[in-house]
Amino acid sequence: MFSPSRDQARQFFIDTWRKFNAHEPLTPLETKAAEILALHPEYHRVLDRPESFVTHDWRPEAGDINPFLHFGFHLAIQEQLDIDQPLGIVAIHAQLAAKHDGDAHVAKHEILECLGETLWQSQRTGQALDGALYLQLLRQRVGQ
Repeated sequence: MFSPSRDQARQFFIDTWRKFNAHEPLTPLETKAAEILALHPEYHRVLDRPESFVTHDWRPEAGDINPFLHFGFHLAIQEQLDIDQPLGIVAIHAQLAAKHDGDAHVAKHEILECLGETLWQSQRTGQALDGALYLQLLRQRVGQ
């Protein structure tokens, strides 16, 4: 199983962004990542100046959003949607997109909130990721 360090994960997004902008060939995973990066112009300054941000610590308690964590969540969610795991996430995503006038990106942000909450609970309790909680949070978002 691939388990990159924080710096390796950040470098993956930085390198993908550079390659995308240079019109260099991308791997399938880089293509998915580039699509995500392109949807987030608010973070392009981070990607365009990696030397200033690659080791930066974003603090949620100060209201900071870590763009690399955000990108990683997006990539994980896209992988989940690609294989419909957890089972039913594709349908939930479609319902969330419909709720937002067809905006699939906004729907993914709702899923991202659920994934973030699930991971936070796992870290807080020291337990494995609770798939049932994740699905419960997702279903709550669509009113099920």
